[in-house]
Amino acid sequence: MAGLALLLAGCATTSAPAQKSHRDFLTLDTHLDTPIHFARPGWSFAGHHDPAADLVQVDLERMDSGALDGGFFAIYTEQGPLTAKGYADALAFARKRSDLIDTTLAAFPNRIDFAMTAEDARRIDRMGLRIAFKSMENSYPLGEDLSLLEDFHDRGVRLAGPVHGANNQFADSSGDTPKWNGLSPLGRKWVEEMNRLGMVIDASHASDAAFDQMLELSKTPLLLSHSSGREAFDHPRNLDDGRIRRLAAKGGAICVSTIFLSNMNMTPERAALFTQYEHIADLSPEQQADLARKWRALDATQPMWAADFERYMAMVLHVIQVAGVDHVCFGADWDGGGGLPGIADISALPKVTERLRQAGYSDADLAKMWSGNILRIVEAAERAAR
Repeated sequence: MAGLALLLAGCATTSAPAQKSHRDFLTLDTHLDTPIHFARPGWSFAGHHDPAADLVQVDLERMDSGALDGGFFAIYTEQGPLTAKGYADALAFARKRSDLIDTTLAAFPNRIDFAMTAEDARRIDRMGLRIAFKSMENSYPLGEDLSLLEDFHDRGVRLAGPVHGANNQFADSSGDTPKWNGLSPLGRKWVEEMNRLGMVIDASHASDAAFDQMLELSKTPLLLSHSSGREAFDHPRNLDDGRIRRLAAKGGAICVSTIFLSNMNMTPERAALFTQYEHIADLSPEQQADLARKWRALDATQPMWAADFERYMAMVLHVIQVAGVDHVCFGADWDGGGGLPGIADISALPKVTERLRQAGYSDADLAKMWSGNILRIVEAAERAAR
């Protein structure tokens, strides 16, 4: 009987598996602006970059330390004039940026690989490599020729948004005065073509009306690649609770960002540094280091955001409560203005998992939020295209 008691005690001890660590989850971020750094002279994506002298927030070393398995590397194109020349210049830039992503990441075949499908991502993860999807932030480079969407699909783009910080030929921006009252007629056709190609629609940066219309028109779930909740901070870039619930009801997900949890303290000095940052690849290594020093000094005296890790996690928990664990993911806007004290780059990601654990979320919940919801939406787009 004593032996049986010991056996039963042993079974009780081993019946509950240990919780997974952050490193055990497949983790993806849906919006990495890191390609802005890829053409910097003397810079390597695999190198060590001292935060005091370099502004980059994502590199292979940090992906290892923060256990970020991969994400969507963005082809971001600045909004320009809605003219034939504006479109042509933007198209040339976007193609060049796409090629730069390809050549930069292809230099590390034993560390990172490109994913075209959700199953690719899982396969690459099983191989022990980092995962690179491609996305398109702002469809402005397409001009009025929607056949160019297929060109970018062929280049590996699987996630795209119609608009950025200003209205364009497809849609109204959340940061501009309404022109189309949502989508333009061409923007509605853009939604159809995105569905046909099996590309996921990214509604971040779109106006409320454009979001509403994309949600209604799209045959597949929407993703917001880097957006916050408006109830946490009232800003047009953020999504209100009612729209978050409607997004979830249609199978979509909001990938929570670190930006716009407060007003943006864009002083003239900060704006000048941002202009330099947007053209960082044109600076010498010495100028790059000088930019970083000035940026960090300004962070110490005039922070860009009046928020920190605690504020971020409060907002994350609110969005989870509203949307549910099946409709939340992460897209902090790394290298595009994101990052806060306590979550300054991707090496801090394990802290997010730890805090979600403390809030009572399970392994299954965390697996969904770190990548499961994203891959489910990618697969939904794939199925619709087939």
